[in-house]
Amino acid sequence: MENNILISLENITKSYGNNTVLKNFDLEIKKNEFLTLLGPSGCGKTTILRIIGGFESPDEGNVIFDGEDITNLPSYDRKINTVFQKYALFPHLNVFDNIAFGLKIKKMPKDEIESRVNDVLKIVNLVNFNKRDIDSLSGGQQQRVAIARALVNEPEVVLLDEPLGALDLKLRQGMQIELKRLQEKVRSTFIYVTHDQEEALTMSDTIVVMNNGVIQQMGNPIDIYNEPKNAFVADFIGESNIIPGTMFDDYKVSFLNHTFECVDKGFEKNESVEIVIRPEDVKLVKNDGYLKGKVVSNIFKGVHYEMEIDINGYIMLIQSTVSSEVGEDVNIVIEPDLIHVMRK
Repeated sequence: MENNILISLENITKSYGNNTVLKNFDLEIKKNEFLTLLGPSGCGKTTILRIIGGFESPDEGNVIFDGEDITNLPSYDRKINTVFQKYALFPHLNVFDNIAFGLKIKKMPKDEIESRVNDVLKIVNLVNFNKRDIDSLSGGQQQRVAIARALVNEPEVVLLDEPLGALDLKLRQGMQIELKRLQEKVRSTFIYVTHDQEEALTMSDTIVVMNNGVIQQMGNPIDIYNEPKNAFVADFIGESNIIPGTMFDDYKVSFLNHTFECVDKGFEKNESVEIVIRPEDVKLVKNDGYLKGKVVSNIFKGVHYEMEIDINGYIMLIQSTVSSEVGEDVNIVIEPDLIHVMRK
């Protein structure tokens, strides 16, 4: 095992009744990284989180933590804390006592408890909130208390199960940045579960895209977004135009009745492929476009216009800061490095 690998899931299989959620699942998680499990509901991501945390036992396989097999170790003996979507704060306790609860259970000295709680209140920017009632806090403040309660035990790993799901959009976006800042400050490994691709792209060092209990792609946010391995990843991470095409030769691909230069190679001659074009990578020009089309819809999205362009019967989604009227004929250019070719 590499020295920087903290957690290894080896051949994990888990079923509920006749439903196999995970089968021979393998995953390695590095020390001090922010890793996000991303995928639709039912893909197995929360089951993985619960197996790592010790709340579920795999039917087969092993959970290795820093070289030690912890598959059968109870959750309370693992160096892991969890922040749930429903924060599970105690309404009858104030902020200080909520955060200190686990330390008191461990019977730590009173002065050490006070020191550690005050330290973590600084980390989550809740200094002077220690005597506040939980019910008097906003959703974002309650979430910080839940995170502080996890961090005060100084875990090596923090598990986060869609903790931003209950927050409104603006607060959720702010907390994404806050969570990443916290992770970098405390230098713990964060394992985050979400179905929201914006959250994953904003916070993660590594994204694991899952579907039906299988890893579709694993990598950093830029690679996942720009180089999707298959149509599922391309469609799930952001918006994409996925177009059938033919790879004539290295660096040459045909789709929508036009042959384009591209940067892909290693395909069979005349191999049937799928082309991924991101809506923001399409350029509308006045003249000399590679493709010609007609605008069939135009919606203002604030920072850009989102238009549907009919190109010989294919409806291409385009995002542009320049608007074109519905019914207008347009010319389209797509640069070679913005054309991504995938095997079917």
